[in-house]
Amino acid sequence: MSWWKCRHEETIAKRLIRLTILPLKLPKLYPITDARLTGLSHAEQIARLSDGGATFVQLREKHLAPGEFYREAEAALKIARARGVRLIINDRADIALALRADGVHLGQDDLPPEAARRLLGDSAIIGFSTHTVEQARAAAHLPVNYIAIGPVFQTSSKENPDPVIGLDGLRRVRAEIGGMHLIAIGGIAHLNIRDTLQAGADSVAMIDSLLAGNPLEIAARIAAFLDTLENKENLS
Repeated sequence: MSWWKCRHEETIAKRLIRLTILPLKLPKLYPITDARLTGLSHAEQIARLSDGGATFVQLREKHLAPGEFYREAEAALKIARARGVRLIINDRADIALALRADGVHLGQDDLPPEAARRLLGDSAIIGFSTHTVEQARAAAHLPVNYIAIGPVFQTSSKENPDPVIGLDGLRRVRAEIGGMHLIAIGGIAHLNIRDTLQAGADSVAMIDSLLAGNPLEIAARIAAFLDTLENKENLS
């Protein structure tokens, strides 16, 4: 079989995989947990985020051993299921599969999305982080449900953040990926949320703006952001 024919068949296979993925409607607010920032377990964070109205949350843990992360995720998933919250596991497709979580969010250096899709099946939600227009353009052809782009603004949530893309970069990504669901991340706050959505983001992912400060106020912060997002006058 020729090299060209192999590449052609591989391209067709990828397109067929993309066609089997059902369109996904996500909420505008996408909270991400952080145990070190809050001092709370992931399960407790899910409870407080849910109290404020969150319905779609990513479980992010960069410091625990796999076994510890599994146990934390298991406890968090029980809370999520009881409260009707969809839970996405950051990085670890194996833990998402073992727990039958709603899906996984992958980074550029994690398991390739094609492999994660084969592992988790067509019904799983798979998100993919990108940091440049070129990465986002390539991701639009992968078997993922949404693309995350960032950081849009300066952020302290990552130890070694990628270069800021700004609102102009966000607009370029929107133009490149068509109708795929686009999540903006990095430095999103009340002051820039309207501009971020107007630049083309379908949803905004947040850590610091929701979790930093008094953990007793997490639910109130979530509710305030949801109120802002649902207020058409503020976002017009």
